[in-house]
Amino acid sequence: MPGIDKLPIEETLEDSPQTRSLLGVFEEDATAISNYMNQLYQAMHRIYDAQNELSAATHLTSKLLKEYEKQRFPLGGDDEVMSSTLQQFSKVIDELSSCHAVLSTQLADAMMFPITQFKERDLKEILTLKEVFQIASNDHDAAINRYSRLSKKRENDKVKYEVTEDVYTSRKKQHQTMMHYFCALNTLQYKKKIALLEPLLGYMQAQISFFKMGSENLSEQLEEFLTNIGTSVQNKTGLVSSTWDRQFYFTQGGNLMSQARGDVAGGLAMDIDNCSVMAVDCEDRRYCFQITSFDGKKSSILQAESKKDHEEWICTINNISKQIYLSENPEEIAARVNQSALEAVTPSPSFQQRHESLRPAGQSRPPTARTSSSGSLGSESTNLAALSLDSLVAPDTPIQFDIISPVCEDQPGQAKAFGQGGRRTNPFGESGGGTKSETEDSILHQLFIVRFLGSMEVKSDDNPDVVYETMRQILAARAIHNIFRMTESHLLVTCDCLKLIDPQTQVTRLTFPLPSVVLYATHQENKRLFGFVLRTSGGRSESNLSSVCYIFESNNEGEKICDSVGLAKQIALHAELDRRASEKQKEIERVKEKQQKELSKQKQIEKDLEEQSRLIAASSRPNQASSEGQFVVLSSSQSEESDLGEEGKKRESEA
Repeated sequence: MPGIDKLPIEETLEDSPQTRSLLGVFEEDATAISNYMNQLYQAMHRIYDAQNELSAATHLTSKLLKEYEKQRFPLGGDDEVMSSTLQQFSKVIDELSSCHAVLSTQLADAMMFPITQFKERDLKEILTLKEVFQIASNDHDAAINRYSRLSKKRENDKVKYEVTEDVYTSRKKQHQTMMHYFCALNTLQYKKKIALLEPLLGYMQAQISFFKMGSENLSEQLEEFLTNIGTSVQNKTGLVSSTWDRQFYFTQGGNLMSQARGDVAGGLAMDIDNCSVMAVDCEDRRYCFQITSFDGKKSSILQAESKKDHEEWICTINNISKQIYLSENPEEIAARVNQSALEAVTPSPSFQQRHESLRPAGQSRPPTARTSSSGSLGSESTNLAALSLDSLVAPDTPIQFDIISPVCEDQPGQAKAFGQGGRRTNPFGESGGGTKSETEDSILHQLFIVRFLGSMEVKSDDNPDVVYETMRQILAARAIHNIFRMTESHLLVTCDCLKLIDPQTQVTRLTFPLPSVVLYATHQENKRLFGFVLRTSGGRSESNLSSVCYIFESNNEGEKICDSVGLAKQIALHAELDRRASEKQKEIERVKEKQQKELSKQKQIEKDLEEQSRLIAASSRPNQASSEGQFVVLSSSQSEESDLGEEGKKRESEA
């Protein structure tokens, strides 16, 4: 009933039908509130019970993980790495168990206590007062009936007094009970809002406190640990089972959509704007390719039905990744891209001029020209305009599209220059004892996910245009020859070298000494592409030194990788300067020490000469008498020995 927010207590004595009708509305509302609050209480009690069960189960899980190292499996040896990893998980889960226990306590205090108080105190009070009011009302009605049946002809004062007293007592009791009942119903209307909001507020505050405790416990070190474990588990595909579902995939703008059999409409599978796609080998299946999102956090492996569909999917996703569909004429732009790819692998002008120089004079052809895709440096002078691409990349240079590990093939230009490979690294990030790694003492350790596009020998290593031109030729050659497969590796940047590590076996594929990396650059437009030039001994050129440019694709981390390499070179430079300064200081100290030794030796010689001179002077004095007036007489043999001794001392002094 609109406009009525409370029962009028002043109407309780009159007890009119309107008051009773209004009381019925409030009683109906109280019954609805009681039913709803009972359901809400049961739901919150389920949350509380589930939280207690989760806390107990988490604690039991932590306890079982701690007891793993005490187990004796018939087919399992002593795996220290696995034991230490599970111990680390046990500590983390134990901390989470403590957080869950705190959350259970907070739920009991802030959520269950208020709703239990409202249910047990307020709602039960309403029910009790309703029963008492009903009894009082029935007693009053019975007293009125007895009073109404009093005989008019046979009046009895005693009976009349008793009936009148009974009516008075029952009406007073009804009036008091009715006022208490009305007050309880009015109070319920104000308390029901607080009773509903207070447990919900306590629940939310307990959850927020729980999440804050979780964020404090999950530090960056723990996140790095979990990332390493996740990467290691994902790479071991032989131990992880996977299921394949047949679905219909289609593209819609920059999105990859999927639709299962029987579905009315498709759903979003992945955003493929600025994504990367490559052919992969997965579980011995044919025509598989992997799509990795822009940030590298999500990837999907799909399998096409045929080789043609496989190539078309890769080409289509590559075009969508470059956002060609957003242009006004995507077909024309795609054709222009293909034409640029065709022109990129045509012979360079200098190579054609060599053939023209071999022709007779009468059969000369007009010279052709080709413009480099990379920007020129400096002013547009005649010398720079005449500079051809032949000064950057040799025209007959082959392109290597796959990594040849030194473990598999011993090449003098790679294996000897790059150092030994094949060293397995621990995927859990712990030292396994034995020999020390050559980069173990390095200050800088940064790991990036890269995909190898290709490498080729270059003729210059002092201009970033070398890297840009190499990128253009390798990408064009891949497009012409339909080479979509790329080798994924982990690039480890240290102060000593750059390492390419196999993500599945953790074996070092190639090692590039940092002093040999003379140039590195990122693509001017596509920041995912980067490359560096490595100066090595040997090669195709006649000189002893050759330069090879390596091109990679990353997950939008090209500039970050170049910055990391630059930082590593700066650290290495400062370390070399410190080493030279230390060696110079040691050399100065050695010279000072040598001079000090020579000075000490000279002083010792002078001291010996003075001593000898004193002895000679003492021996040349005449024999003097003793204090008693007696003289000492030497025999002839003693005098001869003394003469020989003096001659020997003289010879030593002369020497």
